[in-house]
Amino acid sequence: MHQPGRAAQIEAIGIGKSFGQFRALNDLTLDIGRGEFLALLGPSGSGKTTFLMILAGFLAPTEGRLFSDGADITEMPAELRAAGMVFQGYALFPHMSVEANIAFPLKVRKRPAADIKARVAEMIERVGLKGHERKLPSQLSGGQQQRVALARALVFDPGVLLLDEPFSALDKGLRGQMQAEMKRLHEETGTTFVFVTHDQTEALALASRIAIFNHGELLQVGTPQEVYDRPANRFVAEFLGEINMLPLKDVRQENGAATGLCEESAVTVRGATGVTGDALLAIRPEYMSIGAQASPGQNAIAARATSSTYLGSATRLDLLTKQGTRLSVSVPNEIAATALGGDGSVWLTWPAERGILLANGA
Repeated sequence: MHQPGRAAQIEAIGIGKSFGQFRALNDLTLDIGRGEFLALLGPSGSGKTTFLMILAGFLAPTEGRLFSDGADITEMPAELRAAGMVFQGYALFPHMSVEANIAFPLKVRKRPAADIKARVAEMIERVGLKGHERKLPSQLSGGQQQRVALARALVFDPGVLLLDEPFSALDKGLRGQMQAEMKRLHEETGTTFVFVTHDQTEALALASRIAIFNHGELLQVGTPQEVYDRPANRFVAEFLGEINMLPLKDVRQENGAATGLCEESAVTVRGATGVTGDALLAIRPEYMSIGAQASPGQNAIAARATSSTYLGSATRLDLLTKQGTRLSVSVPNEIAATALGGDGSVWLTWPAERGILLANGA
């Protein structure tokens, strides 16, 4: 994950962290580019928050080194790092007004009073809190408190903004609104954002790159499109949204494409390299279509619709192949009604370039 010669604002090289016998992070190497929005994504206990705390200086790594603009900051105290922090619970001072909360980092840095006043007013305007300057945190909604926390973290122009699941306490509607605000703030400020989340949809919507963690390991780093459409292994494929898995036998590679046998059907996977023998074929449900028959030359597999779930604008069909593999696909409601008629027999088809070839057990 370390790219020699690539201009990076932050470089983590061989970072490991142990808490007694528990290994929270293992040999993590990652570059963070200036101005990017990097999401650290993974289930609870995967190591993403541990890495964020190491970036902030609240935890020291057990091994490895951390660099910022080429300078070694591994042992630098948190208060000397040019990093803003937004905590999961906001951590606002309850006895201070909105203005005073936002001004606090500037007062600690002994900025001139006139500069503090002007900068605080600018941030209040930027995060949409005009008219709330004198209110206490207890007088604000959850979304407004989140805006105060963001303004306080950005007010001193940090080199990087670190965010630890900042939307976890918000309801669904407010989360969507705050996600849009977060994206706007990132674009306006140009600050490097490092954002911890376990919400796949949130990471895909916000980040310019996603780093996926599991059991203390960094499994894959890439753009949202790369990790979604070309996951490195089964965990990444299944963690990022719904996906269908089919066993594939006798896989062979030739001219940048793989061919194999999926139950009774020969299938092709374009752009797949390196995997031979028995493998797994992964396909996102949105890339699969259903029909009464398969055209020659198409990737296709016979299946039977067993149940359906009405989703409003579409219907989710659950299907079973002849050899017992369970699949699902969302289709227009009228197509679902047709598929469920008779004995439910259909053909599932998909483009060769939409299949993902994964090594067995990966």
